[in-house]
Amino acid sequence: MAGLRIESEQEPLLGDTPGNREWDILETEEHYKSRWRSIRILYLTMFLSSVGFSIVIMSIWPYLQKIDQTADASFLGWVIASYSLGQMVASPIFGFWSNYRPRKEPLIVSIFISVAANCLYAYVHVPASHNKYYMLIARGLVGFGAGNVAVIRSYTAGATSLQERTNSMANISTCQALGFILGPVFQTCFAFIGEKGVTWDVIKLQINMYTTPALLGAFLGILNIILIFAILREHRVDDSGRQCKNINFDEESTDEVQVPQGNIDQVAVVAINVLFFVILFIFALFETIVTPLTMDMYAWTQVQAVLYDGIILAALGVEAVVIFLGVKLFSRKIGERAILLGGLIVVWVGFFILLPWGNQFPKIQWEDLHNNSIPNTTFGEIIIGLWKSPMEDHNERPTGCSIEEAWCLYTPVIHLAQFLTSVVLIGIGYPVCNLMSYTLYSKILGPKPQGVYMGWLTASGSGARILGPVFISQVYAHWGPRWAFCLVCGIVVLTITLLGVVYKRLIAFSVRYGRIQE
Repeated sequence: MAGLRIESEQEPLLGDTPGNREWDILETEEHYKSRWRSIRILYLTMFLSSVGFSIVIMSIWPYLQKIDQTADASFLGWVIASYSLGQMVASPIFGFWSNYRPRKEPLIVSIFISVAANCLYAYVHVPASHNKYYMLIARGLVGFGAGNVAVIRSYTAGATSLQERTNSMANISTCQALGFILGPVFQTCFAFIGEKGVTWDVIKLQINMYTTPALLGAFLGILNIILIFAILREHRVDDSGRQCKNINFDEESTDEVQVPQGNIDQVAVVAINVLFFVILFIFALFETIVTPLTMDMYAWTQVQAVLYDGIILAALGVEAVVIFLGVKLFSRKIGERAILLGGLIVVWVGFFILLPWGNQFPKIQWEDLHNNSIPNTTFGEIIIGLWKSPMEDHNERPTGCSIEEAWCLYTPVIHLAQFLTSVVLIGIGYPVCNLMSYTLYSKILGPKPQGVYMGWLTASGSGARILGPVFISQVYAHWGPRWAFCLVCGIVVLTITLLGVVYKRLIAFSVRYGRIQE
């Protein structure tokens, strides 16, 4: 049955005759199995990369306070942002590397950097001073190692046909989402070890609730390197699924066709980079604003906000996995461009629903105390509440919208049903837009090496994750949710307009040059 399936997938298109040398090369069953084993190893690599980011995210703040008493919330912001900064720098570098050398090389080097960074994270308590800077370096290097996302996506794009592309990109995004969801779960499992844990004096290693997740990340990285060495092979196919000559292929082969020639549509490339930046920018600012918004609107305590918003974000992760799986089916019938447009419209509706309406106003916090809302805080303090535990709230703090925020006096409350409806819609629109951007981008680039282009796309997403929280913190602080979400709605409208302008250009490379039908 496998042989029959493979033969049916490789039938000539557009009336090509068997006498044409380019279309005579069929994929053998052995090559097919090897190709998909390699792709599935990269699914695992993406999952482990996401786990490596999220497995320590909930414990960074208390660990930072423990190792360096001089660290404040402002510095925490830099520690969090260093991951995205590292990834933004590394993505084009690893992408360029993967274009001209076997993809094993940048993958193994990047994972090794992540392993070393996790080990450094476990040892940041050892130096006598400046411990916070060692943590900053460690998280930055973990992000640098995560630049291999560009290699993973470029390899997958080059090793799949157009028919396989959407499913493969959806599987990568699903593995990434699962990693982000399960990372904090793994972190929770190590909480029983406690802050003190045990110490291995010979090598000065403390094994506690803060360092164990990082050490697990290092171990999984080593396992990942072994699997890449053992299983990953270089494969490249054209948009029809036939083997192509691979410029970074490390084995001799005479059974390959040349990569089709033609210029990549640079306008479409730039447009997708802008679209992807906006999509990541919007979701990053939404994640940032959830906690302070709910504390201001619903007078939730810090503990309630962390608990309820944590549940909401976890539910969004599960929703994203379901959406990724569902998009596979709809993309075959509707097409990626239409789904991307629909996703942006859903996101716009989600933020439009968030606009405050009516005559009911939020509870006012009259006491001159901070409630961890954004206005009197730095970027680091925006997320500092995520690391606060119930034990730290010895005195009950005032709740509600702070009197220091002038907009609290005239901005209507956002009702809970209104907020939850918006969350559901944004949770549908974001994963759809994210996946369709990657899929369309890979198809526009065609069968040529995509490492550099994927690197720039990943870098644009990393930049968006840095700028999104900064943007929303400033707007929310000075003008409140009405102006903040109005501006977001405006940004989405401009993005939809851009998509409309370039809509006809967002087609696959082979379709553009008439090699296959859309």
